[in-house]
Amino acid sequence: MRGIVSGARYTHRQMIQSKDVAERLRPFIRDVADFPKPGIVFRDITRLLGDPIAFRIAVDALADAFRDSRVDIVAGVESRGFILGGAVAYRLNAGFVPVRKQGRLPGVTVSASYQLEYGEAVVEVRDDAITPGQRVLIIDDLLATGGTANAAASLVEQLGGEIVGIAFLVELTELGGSSALGSRAYTALLRI
Repeated sequence: MRGIVSGARYTHRQMIQSKDVAERLRPFIRDVADFPKPGIVFRDITRLLGDPIAFRIAVDALADAFRDSRVDIVAGVESRGFILGGAVAYRLNAGFVPVRKQGRLPGVTVSASYQLEYGEAVVEVRDDAITPGQRVLIIDDLLATGGTANAAASLVEQLGGEIVGIAFLVELTELGGSSALGSRAYTALLRI
Protein backbone atom coordinates (compact mmCIF):
# COMPACT_ATOMS: atom_id res chain seq x y z
CA MET A 1 0.00 0.00 0.00
CA ARG A 2 1.33 3.42 -0.91
CA GLY A 3 0.33 6.82 0.44
CA ILE A 4 0.79 10.21 -1.16
CA VAL A 5 2.00 13.20 0.84
CA SER A 6 2.95 16.45 -0.91
CA GLY A 7 3.02 14.66 -4.26
CA ALA A 8 5.76 12.24 -3.11
CA ARG A 9 5.09 8.51 -2.91
CA TYR A 10 5.90 6.57 0.23
CA THR A 11 5.36 3.00 1.34
CA HIS A 12 3.14 2.89 4.45
CA ARG A 13 6.14 2.32 6.73
CA GLN A 14 8.02 5.24 5.18
CA MET A 15 4.95 7.42 5.43
CA ILE A 16 4.42 6.80 9.14
CA GLN A 17 8.10 7.50 9.85
CA SER A 18 8.40 10.33 7.38
CA LYS A 19 9.52 13.71 8.64
CA ASP A 20 7.25 15.09 5.93
CA VAL A 21 4.13 13.84 7.75
CA ALA A 22 5.28 15.37 11.04
CA GLU A 23 6.28 18.61 9.33
CA ARG A 24 2.93 18.83 7.55
CA LEU A 25 0.91 18.17 10.70
CA ARG A 26 2.81 20.15 13.37
CA PRO A 27 1.50 23.59 12.31
CA PHE A 28 -2.05 22.35 12.96
CA ILE A 29 -1.35 21.53 16.61
CA ARG A 30 -1.65 24.51 18.94
CA ASP A 31 0.02 24.66 22.34
CA VAL A 32 -2.29 26.09 25.01
CA ALA A 33 -0.52 27.08 28.23
CA ASP A 34 -2.05 26.45 31.66
CA PHE A 35 -4.90 24.24 30.46
CA PRO A 36 -6.66 22.41 32.06
CA LYS A 37 -4.54 23.40 35.09
CA PRO A 38 -1.68 25.84 35.67
CA GLY A 39 1.64 24.41 34.50
CA ILE A 40 0.11 22.07 31.89
CA VAL A 41 0.61 22.72 28.16
CA PHE A 42 -2.41 21.31 26.32
CA ARG A 43 -1.88 20.15 22.73
CA ASP A 44 -4.99 21.27 20.86
CA ILE A 45 -5.66 19.30 17.65
CA THR A 46 -8.86 21.17 16.72
CA ARG A 47 -7.26 22.87 13.70
CA LEU A 48 -5.89 19.54 12.45
CA LEU A 49 -9.32 17.93 12.72
CA GLY A 50 -10.88 20.89 10.90
CA ASP A 51 -8.49 20.87 7.97
CA PRO A 52 -9.47 18.19 5.42
CA ILE A 53 -5.94 17.67 4.10
CA ALA A 54 -4.23 17.52 7.51
CA PHE A 55 -6.96 15.24 8.88
CA ARG A 56 -6.65 12.92 5.89
CA ILE A 57 -2.84 12.78 6.17
CA ALA A 58 -3.11 11.89 9.87
CA VAL A 59 -5.80 9.22 9.42
CA ASP A 60 -4.09 7.69 6.38
CA ALA A 61 -0.72 7.54 8.14
CA LEU A 62 -2.21 5.93 11.26
CA ALA A 63 -4.21 3.40 9.22
CA ASP A 64 -1.39 2.61 6.80
CA ALA A 65 0.93 1.73 9.68
CA PHE A 66 -1.42 -1.14 10.57
CA ARG A 67 -2.79 -2.05 7.15
CA ASP A 68 -1.13 -5.51 7.23
CA SER A 69 -1.95 -6.23 10.90
CA ARG A 70 -5.40 -7.77 10.33
CA VAL A 71 -7.10 -5.38 12.79
CA ASP A 72 -10.57 -6.54 13.87
CA ILE A 73 -11.39 -3.70 16.25
CA VAL A 74 -10.10 -0.18 16.78
CA ALA A 75 -10.48 0.98 20.39
CA GLY A 76 -10.64 4.78 20.51
CA VAL A 77 -9.91 6.49 23.81
CA GLU A 78 -12.25 9.29 24.90
CA SER A 79 -12.61 11.75 23.50
CA ARG A 80 -10.28 12.77 20.70
CA GLY A 81 -9.36 9.13 20.19
CA PHE A 82 -12.99 8.62 19.11
CA ILE A 83 -12.55 10.97 16.18
CA LEU A 84 -9.24 9.52 14.98
CA GLY A 85 -10.15 5.94 15.91
CA GLY A 86 -13.47 5.97 14.09
CA ALA A 87 -11.83 7.22 10.90
CA VAL A 88 -8.98 4.71 11.19
CA ALA A 89 -11.44 1.86 11.81
CA TYR A 90 -13.29 2.84 8.64
CA ARG A 91 -10.02 2.87 6.65
CA LEU A 92 -9.06 -0.57 8.02
CA ASN A 93 -12.53 -2.07 7.52
CA ALA A 94 -12.60 -2.79 11.25
CA GLY A 95 -15.14 -2.32 13.99
CA PHE A 96 -14.90 0.48 16.55
CA VAL A 97 -15.10 0.30 20.35
CA PRO A 98 -15.21 3.40 22.55
CA VAL A 99 -13.03 3.47 25.67
CA ARG A 100 -14.95 5.93 27.84
CA LYS A 101 -14.57 7.78 31.08
CA GLN A 102 -16.22 6.09 34.05
CA GLY A 103 -20.02 6.13 34.16
CA ARG A 104 -20.66 6.98 30.50
CA LEU A 105 -21.43 3.52 29.10
CA PRO A 106 -24.68 1.62 29.68
CA GLY A 107 -24.70 -1.99 30.81
CA VAL A 108 -21.94 -4.06 32.35
CA THR A 109 -18.44 -2.64 31.97
CA VAL A 110 -14.86 -3.42 32.97
CA SER A 111 -12.76 -0.54 34.26
CA ALA A 112 -9.17 0.50 34.88
CA SER A 113 -7.85 3.46 36.86
CA TYR A 114 -4.73 5.41 36.00
CA GLN A 115 -2.74 8.53 36.81
CA LEU A 116 -2.77 11.56 34.55
CA GLU A 117 -0.03 14.16 34.59
CA TYR A 118 -2.53 16.33 36.49
CA GLY A 119 -4.76 13.90 38.40
CA GLU A 120 -6.39 10.47 38.45
CA ALA A 121 -9.09 8.96 36.21
CA VAL A 122 -10.93 5.75 35.34
CA VAL A 123 -11.79 4.40 31.88
CA GLU A 124 -14.26 1.70 30.98
CA VAL A 125 -15.33 -0.47 28.10
CA ARG A 126 -18.41 -2.65 27.75
CA ASP A 127 -17.72 -6.21 28.89
CA ASP A 128 -18.98 -7.54 25.53
CA ALA A 129 -17.17 -5.02 23.30
CA ILE A 130 -14.19 -7.26 22.55
CA THR A 131 -14.23 -11.02 22.25
CA PRO A 132 -11.26 -13.25 23.10
CA GLY A 133 -8.78 -13.43 20.24
CA GLN A 134 -9.90 -10.28 18.45
CA ARG A 135 -7.01 -8.21 17.13
CA VAL A 136 -7.25 -4.70 18.57
CA LEU A 137 -5.58 -1.43 17.63
CA ILE A 138 -5.79 1.27 20.32
CA ILE A 139 -5.91 4.88 19.11
CA ASP A 140 -5.50 8.04 21.15
CA ASP A 141 -4.49 11.54 20.20
CA LEU A 142 -1.66 11.98 22.70
CA LEU A 143 0.91 9.93 24.60
CA ALA A 144 1.96 11.89 27.68
CA THR A 145 2.63 9.85 30.83
CA GLY A 146 1.20 6.69 29.27
CA GLY A 147 -1.41 6.11 31.95
CA THR A 148 -4.44 6.38 29.69
CA ALA A 149 -3.02 4.12 26.99
CA ASN A 150 -1.86 1.56 29.56
CA ALA A 151 -5.33 1.54 31.15
CA ALA A 152 -6.99 1.09 27.74
CA ALA A 153 -4.59 -1.74 26.93
CA SER A 154 -5.34 -3.45 30.23
CA LEU A 155 -9.07 -3.33 29.41
CA VAL A 156 -8.47 -4.96 26.02
CA GLU A 157 -6.33 -7.64 27.68
CA GLN A 158 -8.92 -8.24 30.44
CA LEU A 159 -11.44 -9.07 27.72
CA GLY A 160 -9.04 -11.41 25.91
CA GLY A 161 -8.23 -9.12 22.99
CA GLU A 162 -4.84 -9.25 21.30
CA ILE A 163 -3.25 -5.81 21.02
CA VAL A 164 -1.64 -5.36 17.60
CA GLY A 165 -0.46 -1.87 18.45
CA ILE A 166 -1.16 1.47 20.07
CA ALA A 167 -1.09 4.57 17.87
CA PHE A 168 -0.94 8.24 18.74
CA LEU A 169 -1.06 11.44 16.79
CA VAL A 170 1.43 13.09 19.19
CA GLU A 171 3.98 11.77 21.68
CA LEU A 172 5.35 14.15 24.33
CA THR A 173 8.75 12.52 24.57
CA GLU A 174 9.95 14.48 27.63
CA LEU A 175 7.27 12.81 29.78
CA GLY A 176 8.51 9.28 29.01
CA GLY A 177 5.05 7.80 28.60
CA SER A 178 6.24 4.99 26.37
CA SER A 179 7.73 3.27 29.43
CA ALA A 180 4.19 2.78 30.81
CA LEU A 181 3.32 0.74 27.72
CA GLY A 182 5.77 -2.01 28.60
CA SER A 183 6.61 -4.20 25.62
CA ARG A 184 3.47 -3.24 23.68
CA ALA A 185 4.19 -1.92 20.19
CA TYR A 186 3.30 1.72 19.63
CA THR A 187 3.77 4.49 17.13
CA ALA A 188 3.27 8.26 17.04
CA LEU A 189 3.10 10.53 14.01
CA LEU A 190 4.71 13.48 15.79
CA ARG A 191 7.22 13.46 18.60
CA ILE A 192 7.35 16.74 20.48
